[in-house]
Amino acid sequence: MKTIGIIGGSTDIATVEYYKLINKHVREELGGLHTGEIIINSMDLALSAHYVNNGLWEEGAEYLRGKAQSLARAGADFIICVSNTWHRVSDKFMAGIEAPLLHIAEPTAKAIKEQGLQRVALLGTKATMSSPYLPDLFNSQYGVEIVVPKEEDQTLIDNVIFKELSYAQFTDSSRKAYLKIVDDLALSGAQGVILGCTEIGLLIAQADRPNIPMFDTLRLHAKAAAMKAVHG
Repeated sequence: MKTIGIIGGSTDIATVEYYKLINKHVREELGGLHTGEIIINSMDLALSAHYVNNGLWEEGAEYLRGKAQSLARAGADFIICVSNTWHRVSDKFMAGIEAPLLHIAEPTAKAIKEQGLQRVALLGTKATMSSPYLPDLFNSQYGVEIVVPKEEDQTLIDNVIFKELSYAQFTDSSRKAYLKIVDDLALSGAQGVILGCTEIGLLIAQADRPNIPMFDTLRLHAKAAAMKAVHG
């Protein structure tokens, strides 16, 4: 089995979910008492948020690069990062790291293509939604068009992430607000929705909108990591 290195901490809640899901999938594949061989090096969420909210991407990338280096030195065969937002500088924080990165977009795009969808909406932090990084990546590498919520909806989504979800607060009012945004995006032509912040899938789920495909990046990424660890 390959050893998974996890850059965690953004958030700690998502990191716990990754750990549980990876072990669940490994056990389902191998049976018995099997669990994943996992190394975690976590960010300080306050520091991560400081870098993101102040646009300090170079400084943040260097911080994450230290995490990636330590995981590689500790024996990780490949690395995952639990944050959608930080993948925009993945080329910088993985520079010179021998262990490869399993990018969060890869299993997400695969799931979208398997359903035959071409135009999907993206929910995430404002830094994720306002950046061209993921839309350009999905379009150029996978032929998927990404649309994002309007400005005021981006602000609402971002506020809930940093002021509620990051503190493990999941309120009915925020769930309804998110689902209203999902409905609006579907009405505007989105064929599905990427839950592009690894905590959003803890607030809303496919069962809330059965007719609008939802792609939970946390669950897709965790399963892909487990499969890569078991099967290579």
